Amino acid sequence: MTVIGLSNASVYPESTAHAFAWATQLGYDAVEVMVGVDSLSQQVAAVKQLSDHHEIPVCAVHSPCLLFTQRVWGTDPWGKLERSAEMAHAVGADVVVVHPPFRRQKDYARSFVEGIAALESSTGVAFAVENMYPWRASAKRGMEMYLPGWDPSAHDFANTTIDLSHAAIARSDVVEMAQRMGERLRHVHLTDGTGSAKDEHLVPGRGVMGADRFLQHLVATGFTGHVVLEINTRRCNTREEREADLREALEFARAHLSSDAVSRAGG
Repeated sequence: MTVIGLSNASVYPESTAHAFAWATQLGYDAVEVMVGVDSLSQQVAAVKQLSDHHEIPVCAVHSPCLLFTQRVWGTDPWGKLERSAEMAHAVGADVVVVHPPFRRQKDYARSFVEGIAALESSTGVAFAVENMYPWRASAKRGMEMYLPGWDPSAHDFANTTIDLSHAAIARSDVVEMAQRMGERLRHVHLTDGTGSAKDEHLVPGRGVMGADRFLQHLVATGFTGHVVLEINTRRCNTREEREADLREALEFARAHLSSDAVSRAGG
């Protein structure tokens, strides 16, 4: 059975501690820890304690590679990945999620493909490179902001991540992307988007990405990785609203990852 996890990013601005509590309360299988500005997410001992206390595993660690986390765990990108692998080992996770380098990180980007392979060999952890998107200033024009590129299916990575919100910005068909990745697809950020230039991270089913069809494709092809809900609940005004979104996202994942859903769809 596919592990369905909750990213701590899904409860922001609440803390990583709240993410573990929400995941346990609602019946998620695991938690993905995005290392970010929340100090708890940066502390291996604290994450391990939260996992033990709530009796829920950590399935993945998301390395701090966003613009607003560029100084978390230092500024050396390889050092960040090494520390991410150390956290993964300590908390029992088998995947580190990483974004491709920004264009300005030329030295890092130059050896990124080979360096990721070397880290996987030395650490025993899967570094699942995530799809990003062209940065669009208008509906028709976009700029490539990542090297060696925003689409990891086009490069020789052993492990990859598909994020449906990022694919929405890039206007990519996620089933076709998964087909290109084949068995290299190790991890999924389940969310949604409308195709705008904004990284929306909607509850799956509220956008145009065909998240139901994508999950049915995963089942039909024997996907054995993690499916992690990474949604934006910042606009929720109350605890009840956030709970409703987190619950709806989990129920969507469970419904469409079932073999019955594939049968109904004719898969």
